[in-house]
Amino acid sequence: MRKLLAIALAAMFAVTFGCASKDYVKQEIDPLVDRIGKLESKVDALDKKINECCKKADEAVSKAEAAAQKAEAAAKKAEDAANRAEAASQKAGKAFELQQKK
Repeated sequence: MRKLLAIALAAMFAVTFGCASKDYVKQEIDPLVDRIGKLESKVDALDKKINECCKKADEAVSKAEAAAQKAEAAAKKAEDAANRAEAASQKAGKAFELQQKK
């Protein structure tokens, strides 16, 4: 009988003192909820900044590609002009030689 009473008392103490009240749990969790909320807002703000930076980087890449295409076109025009100038120079040289022979 004593063993049974001791087991019952031990079980009652374990149940009574082993469980946390709802108020205690709420009191312990509320600061964590606030901190998590603040961290989530910071993460959202950083995510927006990252997306803005990615958009700016994409725009910069597009502009750089367009500038590279323009530069290639200008280089092609310059090369064509140089070829025409060289051809004109050769013609002028031949004309000069013919003039000297007369």
